[in-house]
Amino acid sequence: MMFLIRQPLFLLLLLTQQLAAAVAFSIQQERWDYKGHPIGYDQAGSVESSSTPIVLLNGFGVGSFHQHRLMEQLCTTTTSQRSIYGMDYLGQGRSWPRDCNDGFGTSEQDLQYSGDLWVDQAIQFIEQVVLPNQNNKQNKKKKPVQKVHLVGNSVGGHLAVFLACLRPDLVESVTLLNATPVWGLNLPGWSGSLPAPTVPRIIGRYMFDRMRDFGTIRRFLENSYFSEQAYDDELVRQIRECTEGNGGHAAFASIMWSPPVRAVKDEADSSSAKGFYDCLAALECDVLVVFGKDDPWCKPAFAKKMLQALDTRQPDKVHRYVELSNVGHCPNHEAPQAVSQLLQLWVNAADNRRSLQLVNGPTETFTEQWGDITVQELGTDSIPMGLMDRVATAFVG
Repeated sequence: MMFLIRQPLFLLLLLTQQLAAAVAFSIQQERWDYKGHPIGYDQAGSVESSSTPIVLLNGFGVGSFHQHRLMEQLCTTTTSQRSIYGMDYLGQGRSWPRDCNDGFGTSEQDLQYSGDLWVDQAIQFIEQVVLPNQNNKQNKKKKPVQKVHLVGNSVGGHLAVFLACLRPDLVESVTLLNATPVWGLNLPGWSGSLPAPTVPRIIGRYMFDRMRDFGTIRRFLENSYFSEQAYDDELVRQIRECTEGNGGHAAFASIMWSPPVRAVKDEADSSSAKGFYDCLAALECDVLVVFGKDDPWCKPAFAKKMLQALDTRQPDKVHRYVELSNVGHCPNHEAPQAVSQLLQLWVNAADNRRSLQLVNGPTETFTEQWGDITVQELGTDSIPMGLMDRVATAFVG
């Protein structure tokens, strides 16, 4: 009889907790000044918590709105409170110079929309916004929060690796979600610093107008996602909205001509500059690599190359690989339940990440509104490499 009473009480308590979490979830849109430029960022979760916060770094062409599904999952499906941040890169989303005028505005002068700029912006964001927010609000008797968990999708993963390499003092762990191994075309004839010369300006304007066309955005999403039901017209509208200011054409041209990211710890020694894979091999923190298996661009073969770089680290360094079937280039948006659970296990494990059980069984299935997501952990040698994979990984990055 006691069991029969306790069971419905337990279910009622669980339901009450879930409803409370759902009601409590909200995203605060904020502004921050970076070198005179207004930067848009989103914050969710509890700044009262002394737990290490999570910083989400976006892919290209979107704002932190692309992280909202993951933010909600992280905030409503865990008992441990943690603050979560998403930041729009300068020249993306809600982050633009004050007087954009096709590259000729006063605040646009000499601005280079490079990966190096975004890495520096993310570092300053952590130092000036994230950590002060945590340490101003938390109980003064507790130990100050000094680091963050970085989670980067696509180019966000690329930037996260450089940030963690340059500033290991700021990073507790890195999670790479279909990270791109390359960024920055370094096209000839211009450094990418605004204003653009005539030819790059014309080319950039033409390419940008083609890319931000509604039809092109939909085709890009169709290729990026495994399931067409995982994105909607609202996402198309949000992406298009990011491009409608007076600075988009100039920013796109600058991005096309800007050089690749390089981690330079000693400005006087150019030989100290590290590329992406060198930075991976130098990371001092734990690394979780998560790839959507059905990404047409950043395929698991690139994850294998990343893991091979991580394998060269000291034996005490931890890195793990998890693959998501029926997921494309944006696991944070297409598989928020699976990614949320992996992240929660990962960030809460602290010193136990090597033996942590990330997947419940050989495989685990999560059901999203648009279909089932299958999760599986693999070792480096278990990731298959076809002929085209070998060619692609040899020539890219």
